[in-house]
Amino acid sequence: MYYTIRQMAELSGVTEHTLRFYTDKGLLPCTRDGGNRRVFNEESVNWMQGIQCLKGCGASIEDIQEYCRLCLLEESEENLRTRYAIIRKQREEAYRRLEEAKATVKYMEDKAAHYEAILAGLAPDDTNPKNWTAGDRPEHETCSFS
Repeated sequence: MYYTIRQMAELSGVTEHTLRFYTDKGLLPCTRDGGNRRVFNEESVNWMQGIQCLKGCGASIEDIQEYCRLCLLEESEENLRTRYAIIRKQREEAYRRLEEAKATVKYMEDKAAHYEAILAGLAPDDTNPKNWTAGDRPEHETCSFS
């Protein structure tokens, strides 16, 4: 089956601009029709799914390009190990983002508890930045300038 760029965009849930970007970067295979318009096939759908999986895991365009390049090479253990290294790198990045997310949730839980204490009359309202001075500015790594 063949798909126009509009059909492929609808099928994959991305914009036509994104598809053009991926084809221009050599990530997504397509052919051209007589009017020089991009035409996609089932192989394109497979590649798009792989791109979206990697992108969804936080892979950079450069890492996705390298992964796709490796997929086009002859199968070998070295090739497989190199692709595996890319996946391991993405896993480590996911763990890093998870830890950041946990720290953010902890900060927001503490902030919500502080607001609840203020609303219950148990603490003064010190949450408005316009009232802070250099000496009483709250410090927390989630909201610091460093």
